[in-house]
Amino acid sequence: MSMSMSMSMSLDSIWSTTIGPGGKWSGTVGRGKLLRFTALEAGANVSLLLYNAKDLTERYNMPDTVKAQHTSHLTKGHVLMSDNGRVLASIVEDELGWHDTFCGYTLRAGTDAKYGKTSYQELRNDWLRSGQENFAVELVRNGLGVRDLVPNVNLFSKVYCDGQGAMHYAEGHCPAGASVTLRTDMDVLLLLSNTPNPLDPGTTYPSVPVKLEVLEAGPVSGDDYCLNYRPENRRAFENNGEYYALLGLQHQFTGSGGMENG
Repeated sequence: MSMSMSMSMSLDSIWSTTIGPGGKWSGTVGRGKLLRFTALEAGANVSLLLYNAKDLTERYNMPDTVKAQHTSHLTKGHVLMSDNGRVLASIVEDELGWHDTFCGYTLRAGTDAKYGKTSYQELRNDWLRSGQENFAVELVRNGLGVRDLVPNVNLFSKVYCDGQGAMHYAEGHCPAGASVTLRTDMDVLLLLSNTPNPLDPGTTYPSVPVKLEVLEAGPVSGDDYCLNYRPENRRAFENNGEYYALLGLQHQFTGSGGMENG
């Protein structure tokens, strides 16, 4: 199993890369970009974290995101809110309709117990990595540390609760070729770990490469679907507008509905 990551360009993308099974990636992405994730095989899971690239103390806040939007999962129309009540990113396209917000990332002990104990010394880049280890490495590379780990989003995974409150992983939720697209509504530090969902019942480490493409996004107009999905979303976008106006930067809102250029 290869942990390699390949990079390429396509006619409509600014940049793209393929993250192999167990792989990780981090980078700064400016606001006004589209992040299109595509599962190249069935059964993908990509764990995602977001931070404000200009102030790394501001980061994705799972409780506020799900509470404000009256949901337990994410799909088109939902936004990923920061702990300062701003929109870090919005989900503008989604072929699956459900992405997990609750289950977190895999740990070393759980990875060893489920898939068998491996080590870098024995297998080099083919050892089975955990989400926690991948995130820890990328955080340190970006001037942060394990103290900055927060609950993440698991793209491509569906986890639901039954009437008794037990959580269930939906097998077969993600077919090959499924995609989800996020729009960056702030300059963000993006961290990714292509590691299994902790509730995935399979005992074989998933071998699913995921392609990430970065494309240009148009300005957010007054009739934007994510902006109007809930009143709380609009307030979060307005907080973005105020933030960039105070920085002396023109933000990307256009049109009517209370959104003005800074």
